[in-house]
Amino acid sequence: MTSFRIGRQGEPAPAKTIRFSFDGKDVTGLEGDTIASALLANDIAIVGRSFKYHRPRGVWGAGVEEPNAIVDIDMPSAVRNARATTTPALDGMVVRSVNAHPTAATDRHAFLDRFARFIPSAFYYKTFMWPDWHWFEPNIRKMAGLGILDPTAISVERADQVNEECDLLVIGGGPAGLFAARTASEKGKKVIICDDGFHFGGSLLHRQANIDGGDGPAWIAATLNVLRDRGVQLLARTTAFGLYDHGLVALNEIRPGKASSRLWRVRPTNVLLATGAIERPLPFANNDLPGVMSAEAGLSYLRRHGIAVGRRVVLATNNGVGVETSRELADAGIEVTLVDYRSGRRLMVAEGSKRVAGVKLSDGTRVAADAVLVSGGFTPTLHLFGQAKGKLRWDDDLLTFVAGDPVPRLSAGGAAAGSFGLTGVFESTARALASFGLTPRAMPKIVGRDTDYGIVAAWPEPNMSGRVWIDLQHDVTTKDIELAARENFVSVEHLKRYTTLGMATDQGKTSNLNGLALMAQLTEKAIPEVGTTTYRPPFTPVPFTSLAGVTSGSLMNPPRRLVLENEHFAAGANLREYGGWLRPAWYGAEPEATAINREVRQARDSVALFDASPLGKIEVLGPQAAEFMDFVYYNTMSTLKAGRCRYGFMLSESGIVYDDGVLVRLEENRFIVSCSSSHVPGVYALLEEWRQDRFDRKRLFIHNTTADTATLTVSGPKSRALLEAVGLGIDLGDKNLPHMATAWGSFGDDTVRISRVSFTGDRSYEISIRADRAKHLWKTLRRRGEAFNATLLGLEALMVLRAEKGFIVIGKDSDGMTRPMDLGASAPLAKKTAEFIGKRSLFTEEAQRPDRNQLVGLEVVDGTQPFAIGSHGVESTPAGKRSLGYVTSSYFSATLNRPIALGLIERGAARHGEEIDVQHLGQIRRARLVPPCVFDPSGDRLNG
Repeated sequence: MTSFRIGRQGEPAPAKTIRFSFDGKDVTGLEGDTIASALLANDIAIVGRSFKYHRPRGVWGAGVEEPNAIVDIDMPSAVRNARATTTPALDGMVVRSVNAHPTAATDRHAFLDRFARFIPSAFYYKTFMWPDWHWFEPNIRKMAGLGILDPTAISVERADQVNEECDLLVIGGGPAGLFAARTASEKGKKVIICDDGFHFGGSLLHRQANIDGGDGPAWIAATLNVLRDRGVQLLARTTAFGLYDHGLVALNEIRPGKASSRLWRVRPTNVLLATGAIERPLPFANNDLPGVMSAEAGLSYLRRHGIAVGRRVVLATNNGVGVETSRELADAGIEVTLVDYRSGRRLMVAEGSKRVAGVKLSDGTRVAADAVLVSGGFTPTLHLFGQAKGKLRWDDDLLTFVAGDPVPRLSAGGAAAGSFGLTGVFESTARALASFGLTPRAMPKIVGRDTDYGIVAAWPEPNMSGRVWIDLQHDVTTKDIELAARENFVSVEHLKRYTTLGMATDQGKTSNLNGLALMAQLTEKAIPEVGTTTYRPPFTPVPFTSLAGVTSGSLMNPPRRLVLENEHFAAGANLREYGGWLRPAWYGAEPEATAINREVRQARDSVALFDASPLGKIEVLGPQAAEFMDFVYYNTMSTLKAGRCRYGFMLSESGIVYDDGVLVRLEENRFIVSCSSSHVPGVYALLEEWRQDRFDRKRLFIHNTTADTATLTVSGPKSRALLEAVGLGIDLGDKNLPHMATAWGSFGDDTVRISRVSFTGDRSYEISIRADRAKHLWKTLRRRGEAFNATLLGLEALMVLRAEKGFIVIGKDSDGMTRPMDLGASAPLAKKTAEFIGKRSLFTEEAQRPDRNQLVGLEVVDGTQPFAIGSHGVESTPAGKRSLGYVTSSYFSATLNRPIALGLIERGAARHGEEIDVQHLGQIRRARLVPPCVFDPSGDRLNG
């Protein structure tokens, strides 16, 4: 191969010269070059090494079909496994080949090819099982893969994400796509057209044509002007890589001068596939040598970049498009020897070591050549059609698969529909548009000779001499497919996985059909009987930054913020995320443990102020509200009186505890579900699901008012005195407002709801007020609280206070197996007669096992350090240690001046007083099982 630049004949050639490095070698190109075209212009034949055998490989194609020219880019930004054929060459770029050490030209692993006969497809399944796969795994994994990931490389520019909709999305900007966009836009339709190339035009950028009295570039320019005037959105360098459920099409746009891509999520009414077709290789020995290239690519490099891929070129073809290509190359002054399979002659072997030196033909003739261009026919690019669950149909005249039965709102035109001449391109596109109710006003007029496809079969055959490559990217030969057939891997999906044919980034673009054709002959079937593999997105690799967009870090799952966040900051709060909310963990500049202990002691001795606004406040209203509450709660709730509260569990259908909390009954037909802060969305969804499934939606209504209302908690022995000093317009005495009661009061001009519920075990009041009025109430509580030695209470101290009382946190002191009986709540199961969610599951053998893990307290027997959360209770058995459960919560209690813990331990409720071993990271400690509540078990302080 002797490639060189002869001057551009298609696109204008800017004078600016660019320089970059490839494998440490200086490369000179012109602005507008791809990496591949610049390498060809500098006569760099070996651009990479094959995946398994490390054979030298050169540029094969000119677009996304390229299987060989995969490169890593280190500057100006780190990009891995980029296709050199679709990546623009930039000044100062640092490029290196993949799967080559140290360079593609001097790869030290090239010796592997000498052992090819011993390492056919799936050899690793048979070779490395004895004596132990793990002996070989590290080195195999080290050699696997293509590009080398740099863990220190950080993308500094995040990708944009755009949501859009349109009447027609045209995928492909060649003649078919441009014609379709023009037709739809003239009907007043909103149109988006995308193309993965640098410029719109497709094959007209490198093939001669006369349309409507002008050449191809003139027709392209005129059509684009019309589309711009009509407001059509033109997206160049944009690949439609996936077609998903509900008509969503995902596009990846590479933006000039930007380090990141842009992700488009488009929901079109109709989609036209004008995606073209991919030229297939021809099978002959050594058909992977550098210098063997797609004929279409050879013409593209000549017309678009002014590069001749060789001085003496052999062009082998089995179709009329390839013959036309040979004429265009010859007209440009390239010496071309045509081998037309339709006349009987065929290629048998490419000769040369590291690049093409000549070919041998079927009639014994040897032809000296420095490049071999091949055209084995065209395969319509129907990956997106397959992703839309479209089925392919075999066409005996075209010798390829085409789109089968129509898919609603999706159609193909041009080469994607099997039309390889310009007249057929426009006619098939018109038919596709007609399926959407769009008829062009006039058809483009083609002047001159049109292409006659006229293809003959040139499939790989069994027992071909030499090494005939089917999949260039994965080193799959005809012999590998024959081996798969002998070992009965004849299903196309088995063949794909056994041989790696058409896997990874290639997705079968150049290899699939030749592989299927050979398997058909080996199994004595027709090609369509063998079937096709499943096309899956993405069509081409998509940068992770594009998929992530800006939704990373806090933007991926933004924490919810308290309306009083600024007040907490001003008070010295240290904020952490709890259940999706950014909340105070503790207050003050002192060490965390010191601050938590101080807050715990003050809360027990005087009074604590706590922002409980994230607690769920979901209102349930209507004549069926009480019946609904009985159904969604494990406990009976319909007997609750107005103005009273009751603690209860919600279960999943499998009887697992989903959430707990206090239910407030304001009126006969009005309840407030106070659920865990982190479970509000889930509980709301659960309530709404069962309302729609089982109840009358005209007699039951649900409103999530969590964000509308702030809840401020005042807890401790002096809580009543503090609230009386504040003045809430209500008698706070035990007779008027006993524990687990609720009433309406006032603060200034605002109505407030006051509930006597406690998560600390002390007398507590929850005051609910309009969120936008909470600031004044909070400041008043703080100012009045100074006289009572009030403390601000962070969530860490609250966790200690609740653990001292044995109060649980769902998801922390329960797991995916915990049922309410495991937490000591067995009475409702025995007494409740009404149906409720999960009831049936509580009577299963599993739910009734006597050896289930149950909630207990764990007292430290040895030492003064708390147990590690997650430590396992263990017992010794003849087979070794066995887990008895684990520690769920563990703290140092400043109230008791000792460690406390909760856990789920096997048969724990019946084993109070028993000592067990507790193991963590190999260390064994001793614990005594005790009741969960270790502070004020009589509950006297609730009314203190």
